[in-house]
Amino acid sequence: MNTTFHTPAVTSRLPRVGTTIFTVMSALAQQHNAVNLGQGFPDFDCAPELLDAVNAAMRSGLNQYPPMAGVAVFREAIAAKVAALYGHAYDPGTEITVTAGATQAIITAILALVHPGDEVIVLDPCYDSYEPNIELAGGVAVHVPLTPGTFAPDFALIKAAITPRTRAIIVNTPHNPSATVWSAAHMQSLNELLRGTDIVVIADEVYEHMVFDGALHQSVARFPELAQRSVVVSSFGKTYHVTGWKVGYAAAPAALMAEFRKVHQFNVFTVNTPMQYGLASFMADASRHLDLPAFYQRKRDLFRSGLAQTRFKLLPSAGSYFQCVDYSAISDQTEEAFCRWLTAEAGVAAIPVSAFYQSGFEQRLARFCFAKKDQTLNLALERLARL
Repeated sequence: MNTTFHTPAVTSRLPRVGTTIFTVMSALAQQHNAVNLGQGFPDFDCAPELLDAVNAAMRSGLNQYPPMAGVAVFREAIAAKVAALYGHAYDPGTEITVTAGATQAIITAILALVHPGDEVIVLDPCYDSYEPNIELAGGVAVHVPLTPGTFAPDFALIKAAITPRTRAIIVNTPHNPSATVWSAAHMQSLNELLRGTDIVVIADEVYEHMVFDGALHQSVARFPELAQRSVVVSSFGKTYHVTGWKVGYAAAPAALMAEFRKVHQFNVFTVNTPMQYGLASFMADASRHLDLPAFYQRKRDLFRSGLAQTRFKLLPSAGSYFQCVDYSAISDQTEEAFCRWLTAEAGVAAIPVSAFYQSGFEQRLARFCFAKKDQTLNLALERLARL
């Protein structure tokens, strides 16, 4: 007897979303044995002391559910770090929540604060999770371009995009993909623009400890008026070279955090216990994040020095672990076509900057990640020098 089973029809919540460019380029890199400078993760290990701290927590029996918001000692360590760096005192009991990475923190903030029909301003180019998160909340993403070439915020354009339906704006500094950073003046301009409104700032600050050339990271937490309307998101995966652990945090005033936690408890509930204890122990030595700018600046300088010997034109890299280049002297291909060609023919994978724009805006730019071993960077530079 033949039995036919019916597969229910499904209407996609994200009909325009397919496989991300990061997955595509990483698969291409593996297929062609290319040096993968596309996806943003280190190819070197974290500090052995961090592994020891997590192992000690596991072996001491800290393996059951932690509190929903995160273990107290970890939230206290986060609050102390933020206060020391930015001068803002978050209450670890009511204003800090440990998350399963920064991506979860961002979608949780959006689901908690954005209602159907609300508008959220995103600044293009932007990280690819922002718009799908907004759509899942029933909101509408309003795309405002950063200034082409410099990627500086254009506050006249941002002001023009604000309507009575604007609920939030997502700000990312240091910026992925452009590696630019916002100045104190930029933050003051944002503050003045939003004063007197109910607009929430979602501040993606995952590269907060990677700001170069003696500059300071301008967290929204440095600005008391902004801090009162902001959810600040950061990532221990980025800071301590353990992106696969997926541990981050959100900090916000108590009224916003109360709403954040309502969603957090039902989409992940909580984050794995031993890593929270291990990270809390490890971050007690502040040099482990305070030394990060020098660590990555050396890699940036090594990579930029090598790229200067190629036909690529280098854009500034003031923060994050990314370097954007203009390849127009090498090819007139579209950005995605060039990055595919670069992976297959030159043996180096990069990400097209156009992938970070809603419209696929073309500038002949590609993004490299220099969070790699020196030998990885040198091998990539050897191959790129042949172009």
